[in-house]
Amino acid sequence: MKKSKQEGRGEHPLLKLIDTSKIPAHVAIIMDGNGRWAKSRGLARIEGHKAGIEGVKAAVEAAQEVGVKYLTLYAFSVENWKRPESEVKELFNLLDHYLEKEKEKIEEEQIRFRTIGRLNDLPKKTKKNLEDVQNKTMNHKGLTLTFALSYGGRAEICDAIGKMIGKAKMGEFSSEVTEDIVQKYLYAPDLPDPDLLIRTSGEYRISNFLLWQIAYTEIIILDVLWPDFRPEHFYEAVLDYQRRERRYGGVSE
Repeated sequence: MKKSKQEGRGEHPLLKLIDTSKIPAHVAIIMDGNGRWAKSRGLARIEGHKAGIEGVKAAVEAAQEVGVKYLTLYAFSVENWKRPESEVKELFNLLDHYLEKEKEKIEEEQIRFRTIGRLNDLPKKTKKNLEDVQNKTMNHKGLTLTFALSYGGRAEICDAIGKMIGKAKMGEFSSEVTEDIVQKYLYAPDLPDPDLLIRTSGEYRISNFLLWQIAYTEIIILDVLWPDFRPEHFYEAVLDYQRRERRYGGVSE
C-alpha cells in the first residue's frame, strides 16, 4: 500500500524543499523519448514503450506524493496513427495490460481515471476497457488521472467547433461565442487548465497537446528520456515551477 504523504515526505530530500502551499493543481506531461531510449540500447521501439510504463508509474506516485489533484498524460496522439500498424497494435496491447495490472492500485488509492481524445478511433477492446475503468472510478476522490488518447489539440478545437455548428443548425445555439462557451464543448470541460506542463527528452515542442488549455501554463523541459523518468524528476519540475512568478499577462509587483 502507498504510504501517506506525511510518511513519505522524508523519503526523498527534494520533497522537503517543496512548498506545500504552492503545489500545482494540474500537471500535464508530454511523455517523450521511448523510441530514442530503445534505439540507444539496440532494442526494438516497443521495448522503449514497455519501459515507459515505469515512467507512468513514477509520475502517478510523485503526483500523489506532493498533492497534485490532476495529472494528464499524453499517451497517444492523432499523429501516432501514422506509425507502423504493428507498433500501434503493440501500444494498445500495452495499454490494456497496464489497465489490467493497475486496476487494484487504482481502486485502492481512489484514483479517478479519465480519457480525452477521439476515443471512437480506438480498438474496441481498448475502448471498452477504458470505459470500464472510468465507470468504476468516476466517484473516486483521489488523484484524477487523465490519459490523452488519439488526441490532438487542433482536433479538439475542431471537434468543439463542429459541436457548436451542429447545435446552431438545430436552433439550440444562439449565444455569442466566448471562451467560456468554447470551453463547454471541449473533451473534458470540467478539467482545469494545467498549471505546469512537463516535457521529457529535452525537446522544445508542444506537439499539438492541450493547445487551448495551456495559454498561461508554465512549461518545463527535462533532459531525461521517458523510460528513465522517476519521482525525483517530477519533484525537480515542481520546485522549478514554484520559483517562477505567474503573471497571466500582467506585470510583476
